[in-house]
Amino acid sequence: MKKFKLSAEPRTVLGKKSVKALRAEGKIPAVLNGGKHVDLPYNGELKAGEKIVDVDGKRGLITTDIVVKSEDVRKLIYSPDIFEIDLDLAGEERKAVLKEIQFQPVKDTILHLDFLEVNNEKPIVMEVPVKIEGHAEGVKAGGKLTLSMRKLKVKAIYDKIPENLIVNVDTLGLGKSLAVGDLHFEGLELMNAKNAVVCAVQLTRAARGAAAKAGN
Repeated sequence: MKKFKLSAEPRTVLGKKSVKALRAEGKIPAVLNGGKHVDLPYNGELKAGEKIVDVDGKRGLITTDIVVKSEDVRKLIYSPDIFEIDLDLAGEERKAVLKEIQFQPVKDTILHLDFLEVNNEKPIVMEVPVKIEGHAEGVKAGGKLTLSMRKLKVKAIYDKIPENLIVNVDTLGLGKSLAVGDLHFEGLELMNAKNAVVCAVQLTRAARGAAAKAGN
């Protein structure tokens, strides 16, 4: 996973008016999830921007409302890559990944970001791009290679998650496919349905014609 440095500030004033003012200043409201679990009721001291999200009535999760600058996250958002984020939160270093982006449906501007704090103990689930490698036997026979799933959900400790999932198709024959259950990556658990097709070599009209001639 590539690294990305990002600065953020706690967001202590909430509400629609404050959000509008932030966006006018070129800033984006966001939340940092994945904080520690605490017993409820919680009598400890919360830092600026922190709040308790009730999980089951007995346990809560500390999350932090934050603010980032639009210009600082542009390369993070408009990139096919996934990043390990070194987050400087008001001088405190945190590790995070970007989990969700909320866009304005008409203008396509960024409304909100969701970050997930990570560590070396708790696995996370992330979507990782699929990268095809090799020359399929079925393509050589006149078929067409199609990629049905451009990303797969994987579960692992964050620093074990690769930038891409390499899928070799050298032995993929005409009319054959590779499903999630056919794939294996060391240290990663694939979370998609095992029967979901990742890629396939489809029969083309030319390939069907060649097969028919060969049958004659």
